[in-house]
Amino acid sequence: MADINNISKLKVVILAGGAQSTLNDDTEGIPKPMVDLGGKPLLWHIMKQFSKHGFKEFIVCGGYHVDMIKEYFQDFYIYESDITVDLAKNTIEVHKNKTEDWKVTIVDTGLFSSTGQRVSMIEKYIENDTFIVTYGDCLSDIDFRALVETHCQTDKEATMTMAKPRGRSQLLPIDADGVFKYTGQDITQNDTAWINADCFVFSKKVFRYLQGNYDLEKQLLRTLSDKNQLAVYRHNGYWSAIETRRDFVEAENLWNAGIAPWMRDRSV
Repeated sequence: MADINNISKLKVVILAGGAQSTLNDDTEGIPKPMVDLGGKPLLWHIMKQFSKHGFKEFIVCGGYHVDMIKEYFQDFYIYESDITVDLAKNTIEVHKNKTEDWKVTIVDTGLFSSTGQRVSMIEKYIENDTFIVTYGDCLSDIDFRALVETHCQTDKEATMTMAKPRGRSQLLPIDADGVFKYTGQDITQNDTAWINADCFVFSKKVFRYLQGNYDLEKQLLRTLSDKNQLAVYRHNGYWSAIETRRDFVEAENLWNAGIAPWMRDRSV
């Protein structure tokens, strides 16, 4: 059971091991979570949102060009600071005393590992019974503390976050015979329309299922559901998976306009 008063110690596992980004021509050859959005990697935006809710410890499951992720955090202090370089003396003066109070563990989980395999590889870094797993390409304004609280109240082995479909993720009204029935009502406004928001709270008990080439959504969630061990947390706010160029441009426009839902207060 998670200690909600010591939430800074709960690990946030970020799956960042997929193939190279194809969001635009300038980002070919780098992992999607490292794509620049408003001067910061997409990964930073995700971690910053968790940090706002008190989470400070992260495990990044890398794969494709995991070295880029390691180098970014290795030099994070420099990236986030003003510096003066004295070329004659070969010295660097850093003009900032603090950046982020995060503890980040980056693990190479392989190029072709399944999502379940990636999570299984970081079991040794999970000390608490409860931990979060999310993806390195999803932006949201989910209340992650409330998510963990919901998980603790249900006493299930896992809690899945659900969000309202948006944009091209709209659901269509199909009747029992599989026939499209236009009603004039946007089904995305219907309380019965929800999609997986790719953010989960797990108990360490789930590691016993993660054997072999195991997929989180296709296998683990189904197994937990069959065992009545899967709870849900409904998020009515903003959520977007940055899967296409269109998704990225939309997120970038929100950020540039200063109205990004996942980071309303940029001073935090």
